[in-house]
Amino acid sequence: MAPMQTATIIALALYFILMLAIGVFAWKRSTADSEGYLLGGRQLHPAVAALSAGASDMSGWLLLGLPGALYLSGLVEAWIGIGLFVGAFVNWIVVAPRLRQQTVEYGNALTIPELLANRFPGHAVALRVVSAVIIVVFFAVYSASGLVGGGKLFESTLGGGEVMGLSPYMAGVLLTALVVLAYTAVGGFLAVSLTDFVQGLIMVTALVVMPLVVLYGEGGGGLAQMRQTLDAVDPSLLSWTQGLTLVGFLSAVAWGLGYFGQPHIIVRFMAVREGGVPAARNIAMTWMAVSLIGAIGIGLAGRAYVERNPAIELADPETVFILLANTLFHPFVTGFLLAALLAAIMSTISSQLLVSSSSLTEDFYRLFLNKQATERQAVTVGRISTALVAVAAILIASDPESGVLSLVSNAWAGFGAAFGPLIVLSLTWKRMTGAGAVAGLVTGAVVVMAWIFTGTGAATGIYEIIPGFVAAWLAIWGVSLVTRPKAA
Repeated sequence: MAPMQTATIIALALYFILMLAIGVFAWKRSTADSEGYLLGGRQLHPAVAALSAGASDMSGWLLLGLPGALYLSGLVEAWIGIGLFVGAFVNWIVVAPRLRQQTVEYGNALTIPELLANRFPGHAVALRVVSAVIIVVFFAVYSASGLVGGGKLFESTLGGGEVMGLSPYMAGVLLTALVVLAYTAVGGFLAVSLTDFVQGLIMVTALVVMPLVVLYGEGGGGLAQMRQTLDAVDPSLLSWTQGLTLVGFLSAVAWGLGYFGQPHIIVRFMAVREGGVPAARNIAMTWMAVSLIGAIGIGLAGRAYVERNPAIELADPETVFILLANTLFHPFVTGFLLAALLAAIMSTISSQLLVSSSSLTEDFYRLFLNKQATERQAVTVGRISTALVAVAAILIASDPESGVLSLVSNAWAGFGAAFGPLIVLSLTWKRMTGAGAVAGLVTGAVVVMAWIFTGTGAATGIYEIIPGFVAAWLAIWGVSLVTRPKAA
């Protein structure tokens, strides 16, 4: 192994050790009962809640999928980021304060399905079961997208050759899964949130540093040189609207609708300490703005850099961040930058595994198998459930041809359509009924899956979250109007 490669691997190993150390710290602080294991005792500092929400939200697509899309198609793909920013801001304004308050008021609910069950007791079992199924299924896919990112990272870093009988891709998938599983299962929500905080800091630093080095480092030439290079390749790369149809625009900005229904993000609203939502919102939106601008810069500046250096080959545009890290920086700095990519990947996977395990524990095990389970038993089952979902994600991610952005888009749409209208209306519309809640939950999930599996999305170009979200909203509204509200 080359000395430079060794230095990079040592830097990555130090990052893994830091994550595991945080997991051990959290294990000693907050895993004695379910509220501590699943919500950190509802005492998250606003800064931790903000960066945890951001890091768990952005995932590997921020450093892989989004820069890759911009690399291929240019600035027109930035509308996804704009839609996400607007959606996240509205989510912090509308959902965050109400969810923090109502989860306490409705029986100190620890999970989204439990909140819905307490809000609509007449349909409690149906809501908890259907919610849990949707969460586990879509999070297995979503977590797999992160593991695909981990596999691509190690494949690009290690090159060819096997690692303990495995391809570099599968070695990366398994190592990423094992480290995330270790600190998540051991330290619970506090470990996930604290590691997310650290990972969020690493991510934003890398997203600021890399485009600046590409643009203004040796041979960079700044913005003027980037524009000149991209104009020579394809003038549309720097256009916000070239080739953009109304359907394409709506499908891009519609990503923002997904925020209202992402359990791994909105659970941070439930866990932030009382009165901390406004401060957390301001920190989160600042972090997000800087991160999105950095990701856009990496995609465009990276394309210009590759075009100016014809000897460089980039087979997979989603690995432009990895290419730049390996090409332009000292090996130890490269290790830090790749740790930022791992941070994006692992922060999301850990949050998704924990939310999945919480649903399996609270909404299946305690509901059907052991209603009198002790706190210690519940925490143990939560750890086992975390491992089971991780195994499912590994199996899905075993295909090296999987695309990060495509997997994320499917899972994002599924959650956004199934839970988005349901969460917003349950928090803001008192006339909503339990029957309406069930109808919206099922309708949103079914429409999204039908849109994907029938190929309708590919044929029309309409992102599946749009028909799913609209159909779920109408189902909740229509069914609630024709059914009598049940006592809450």
